[in-house]
Amino acid sequence: MQTSLEALEDIQDELLQQNEYLAIERQYYYELFNFAPDAYLLINAQGMILKANRTAGALFNVLPNFLIGKPLANFVAEAERSLFRTKLNQLSQLDSVQEWEMVICPRGGQPFDAALMVAPIRNTAGPIISLQISIRDVTKYKQANLQLQAIASQLLPEAAAVETPRSLDGLQVLFVDDEADAREFITTVLEQHGILVTAVNSVAEALEVLERSRPDVIISDIRMPDEDGYALIRKVKALEAEKGWQIPTAALTAYLAEDRAKAIKAGFQSHLHKLAEPTELVAMVAQLAGRG
Repeated sequence: MQTSLEALEDIQDELLQQNEYLAIERQYYYELFNFAPDAYLLINAQGMILKANRTAGALFNVLPNFLIGKPLANFVAEAERSLFRTKLNQLSQLDSVQEWEMVICPRGGQPFDAALMVAPIRNTAGPIISLQISIRDVTKYKQANLQLQAIASQLLPEAAAVETPRSLDGLQVLFVDDEADAREFITTVLEQHGILVTAVNSVAEALEVLERSRPDVIISDIRMPDEDGYALIRKVKALEAEKGWQIPTAALTAYLAEDRAKAIKAGFQSHLHKLAEPTELVAMVAQLAGRG
C-alpha cells in the first residue's frame, strides 16, 4: 500500500505539472487571440458568436463581450443576410478555408466592405461544430483602387475613351474558381467583351477541359478546396511541356495577404485581386493574350 501511495503521489505531481503547463499555454494562445491586430470571431454552425477578440469589438463598435451570443448575421447588411445564411449552410460540404466578401454594419457606425476568411472546425464524427472567422475592413483598399482608376483616366483621357478592341472577339478563356458567384460574375464581365469563357469549379475539371482544347488564357483562383491554384499551375506547366504549349495564366484571389511574388514565382504570368475593377480584368486578359 505504501508503494502504491508513493506511485499515486508521483502521478499526481506529474498531472499537476501538466495542468500548470496547459494553463500557461492556454493563457499564451488566449492573449495571441485577444490582442491580435485583425478581428477574429468564433461562431457555431448556426452563426451565433461564441468568442470575439478586442479588434473585433472595435470593428463592430461594441465591447467584445457584447458580441457573445449574438447572431453574426445581425451585423451583415440586410440585403446580404440571405446570401450569408446560404454560405453558412453550404459549409457542411466543404473543408477548406473560404473567402467571403460582405458589407458589415457596425453598431451606430457606417457600413463597410469586409473580407472574411472562414475556416470550419469539425468534430471527430465529421459535422461542423464551430467556425473561425477573420474579418478585415477593405473599404480603404477599394477606395484607393477607385482613386487610382480616376488618376489614370485623368492622365490618359484618350485611353479612357477608347472602347475595348474588337480583337477580343472569340478569345477563349478557361476560368477556374470553386465559388459559383465568382464564376458567374467573371464570365459575365468577359463575355460582354466578346470573350468565350469556359468556367469550371475545380482543378480536375480544368484538366479535363485542357485535354479537349487549348484556351488562349487561363485564369485561376488561388484558394480552392482539394487542389488549389498552385496545384493547377504545376499541372498546367507539366501539360505544356508534354504538348509543347505556352498558355498565359493569371492568378485571381480575394485574399488580401496573398503574395503576388509567390504567385508569379509559381508560374503565373499575372496576378489580380477580385476587388479590382472589371476593366482591369479585361485589360489583363487582353495583355496576356497579346491582343490589347
